Amino acid sequence: MTVDLDAVAENWRALAGRAAGAECAAVVKADAYGLGAAEVGPALSRAGCRTFFVACPREGIALRQALAEASAEIFVLDGHVKGETARYDRHALTPVLGTLEGVAIWSRHARDRGGRRAALMLDTGMTRLGIGASDAGLFAAEPDRLAGIGIACAMSHLACADTPSHPLNARQKAAFDTMRAALPAAPASFANSAGIFLGPDFHYDLVRPGAALYGLSVVPGRPNAMKRAVRLQARILQTRFVDTETPVGYGADRLIAAGSTLATIAMGYADGLPRALGDRGGGRIAGRTVPLVGRVSMDLATLDVTGATPDLVRPGLAVDLIDDDHDADALAAEAGTIGYEILARIGGRVRRVYRGGGNGSHA
Repeated sequence: MTVDLDAVAENWRALAGRAAGAECAAVVKADAYGLGAAEVGPALSRAGCRTFFVACPREGIALRQALAEASAEIFVLDGHVKGETARYDRHALTPVLGTLEGVAIWSRHARDRGGRRAALMLDTGMTRLGIGASDAGLFAAEPDRLAGIGIACAMSHLACADTPSHPLNARQKAAFDTMRAALPAAPASFANSAGIFLGPDFHYDLVRPGAALYGLSVVPGRPNAMKRAVRLQARILQTRFVDTETPVGYGADRLIAAGSTLATIAMGYADGLPRALGDRGGGRIAGRTVPLVGRVSMDLATLDVTGATPDLVRPGLAVDLIDDDHDADALAAEAGTIGYEILARIGGRVRRVYRGGGNGSHA
């Protein structure tokens, strides 16, 4: 996988410009959606990003170690602080609190340590993580619940931002504004990648793009305004000419016609190539599409390369699975999933090669 760090940085700048007036953070959870947070984080920091979001403390610790910018704020979205307060302090992590229990634990810790920052996650209709409307009202009636806590921001998460006309967007915004009124004055954060494209009313003080940074399309049906950041290639291990009709792959449920040429590549579902792509997806050789045939195996997949120039399908050469003309969203559509899942599931056996980002090219 080749990662264009300059494209990631350019996407961040473009999103920051679109949300002008609000700070633009970066969501680098799940190892920067599979691209590598240790490389992506510093590249974004060099571009000017000062606020990052990760899923869990372990991700936050790794990011802190990678960032040269000591003042960068790293928010941990899962909000779990029970038994973790020392790690949060040691690595300068800021929790996103989404339960009254979590608030109580962090408040006791903050009072013992002379004050600590935290974000508050408000559930406005996603029904996932976050403090509900009735519990949010307790903070106005009992302000001591937040004693010692400096509220870095009040935040919520849009469930349907990728469908701009969905009525839940407006309902969530109204709920967010109502719930914030019960809290002490603090910056607000509401827009994810797709939320940024809903317009200024959703930007508030801090926007939190993730998928768009990595070149994924976040508003279906609209042209993708983001730069492509990923190229994924697989090495050809073996080619063979099929002189009689024969089955290929597990289950023997796909017959290959006589006179076909097959190429087996070193990538399977253990590497993140979805098993669902069997007989549905394909790769590209010199811009020409070559279909996947048979089932995707754990470590291998087979392509029908009949008619391809022999010099381009020798063992050791590469087939493109994601490129500028067949991006992660296209591969995802073939597999019946979303580009987010494609990138996030690319496995550790896939070598990452980084280009740009102020540090040249390296693996």
